[in-house]
Amino acid sequence: MRVNICGIEIDQYSFDEVVGKIVSHALTKGVPEYVVTPNAMHILTLQQDADFRNIYDRAFLVVPDGVSLLWAAKFLETPLNGRVNGTDLFEKLCAIASEQGLKIFLLGGRPGAAEKAQETLQNRHPNLEITGTYCPDYGFENRQEELELINSKIQASAPDILFVGLGAPKQEKWIANNYLSLKVPVSIGIGVSFELVADMVSRAPVWMQKAGLEWLFRLIVEPQRLWKRYILGNPTFIWLVLKQRLGMY
Repeated sequence: MRVNICGIEIDQYSFDEVVGKIVSHALTKGVPEYVVTPNAMHILTLQQDADFRNIYDRAFLVVPDGVSLLWAAKFLETPLNGRVNGTDLFEKLCAIASEQGLKIFLLGGRPGAAEKAQETLQNRHPNLEITGTYCPDYGFENRQEELELINSKIQASAPDILFVGLGAPKQEKWIANNYLSLKVPVSIGIGVSFELVADMVSRAPVWMQKAGLEWLFRLIVEPQRLWKRYILGNPTFIWLVLKQRLGMY
């Protein structure tokens, strides 16, 4: 079952259910699929970007990364079954991959982030098989030679789960353009999760995460990069949700 938030259908699965579905698909080497992890900013972008919206419509799972989506769903009287945070999902899937023999590939992040995340995760889970990491240069999506290199690296390493940290909507658009040819069972866009796991970007204290204030912490830590997203984006998202509740959307 899915919940409609501002015209976007969000899966109502719990965190554990999402993990179970991804692991099951990866273990059975199912047909290539991808997972998207929307937050309020994604919802706003989806209002204007038809290509991005089409990608969402074809996703295997659409899971609520942002607490704001939980609040919106509750306000709309169609509650979701908990948050599926992208970083938590990344860490949990890697933990299970180490136990189940699933292979992982990390694409994207800031220079050095994927390698540092790999080191951190393999220290926690010595049996975790990360078959490769790669950080493409800025603007790689416009260079055919670089796109072919990325695909060849991933295909050669044959992962079961591909984590892509390129930021939205770039990561989702790259995944949608390549997931079928890569033949990886599950691809997931996870934003800045490599940096968070690698401690290159600080994560909010647990109490702020539970209180739904992780956005405020990130704004304080990276104000120049994120002020437009939160200061301008949050009120716009609230207005869209209010319009939906009033039947104006």
